Amino acid sequence: MGSHRMYKIVFCTPALYSAGGTERVVACKASFFAEKLGYDVTIIVTEGAGNRTFFTLSDRVQIINLGINFEEIWRKPFLTKVVLYLKKQYQYRKRLSKLLKDIAPDVTITTLRREINFIHKIKDGSLKIGELHLSRNYYRGAEASELHLVKRLFVRWWRSDVVRQLKKLDRVVLLTDCASREWPELSNKVVIADPMTLNITRCSLLNSKKVIAIGRYSYEKGYDLLLQIWSVVEKRVPDWELDIYGMGDPSPYVKLLTELSIDKNRCHLNACLVDVCKVYRNSSILVQPSRTEGFGLVIVEAMAHGLPVVSFDCENGPRTIITEGEDGFLVPSLNIGMFAERLICLMKDEKLRFAMGENGRRKSMHYSLETISLQWKHFLENMIQNR
Repeated sequence: MGSHRMYKIVFCTPALYSAGGTERVVACKASFFAEKLGYDVTIIVTEGAGNRTFFTLSDRVQIINLGINFEEIWRKPFLTKVVLYLKKQYQYRKRLSKLLKDIAPDVTITTLRREINFIHKIKDGSLKIGELHLSRNYYRGAEASELHLVKRLFVRWWRSDVVRQLKKLDRVVLLTDCASREWPELSNKVVIADPMTLNITRCSLLNSKKVIAIGRYSYEKGYDLLLQIWSVVEKRVPDWELDIYGMGDPSPYVKLLTELSIDKNRCHLNACLVDVCKVYRNSSILVQPSRTEGFGLVIVEAMAHGLPVVSFDCENGPRTIITEGEDGFLVPSLNIGMFAERLICLMKDEKLRFAMGENGRRKSMHYSLETISLQWKHFLENMIQNR
């Protein structure tokens, strides 16, 4: 499977110390490229100096932390944030430019964060490829609480600049056909899904009366909607539990639990996971209440463990992965009543859970790390050889 020569590949992504989906995909792809394809792989990050990588990474992959620390500006006042951001952007561009010229990679793959505005200008000889993991509506988004006039004007300008910057890349990789259709202006796009990266030793027996959700405690993930759904479900199926796992601050959702009079003995707000496979094995249904998804990797992971899925039919991911009524239920976005009914249906019908779970398990094989990584191999080597 090895390449005929050792191509140099560089990934640019903010961090590797947290349990996010992008971090996992970058770590796993980089390891596969280095171990199985024989590429010389480097990951360049700007955050988390001194922290260990959350996901296992091959010893053959080099990590270089530029120590920019954009994260320290998050809690600053808006105007201070802008000034500090511009200063750090200057530092980042200067350090990344020097490093890429020293490495001289064949390909630089960016997850399209802070380097998007200048990566194409760095004359290091590499092809510049962007991976977009968010839907268009949420790319370069803003928290609703921050949307005062100055912020709105800034975000409007920032978003309008995205297409211009993406056009300057050699290719933009999108995760689904739906995502590709969101960017009609781009002629340099290609679709490659995220890979399912877990090493699965056994599937769920689907006999645990437990529903799970895995993501982030953030608006787009829809946990507020899920709690409204669960407040209906728990009254009609009293012997099941809901476990929510996520990065971030759960305190607003703890408050919502009380407001909705949800039984806290049967609904648990947990931190992010280390052993996610164990949680999938010990659960029977995955719920995905997201308002938007770039892809929805947890859906594929759950399917790979034999779990049926109930998801909102939000833009991009779920509708690409789930076949309605076969391996899960796709509920019209924000329809809380229908979501509750579909979930109750699965909770009460063991035969349906097993049938959907088996269909999902077969489908998940299309997203294996080897399958997706070989798509990347053909894509990258064709790009390099035909440049």
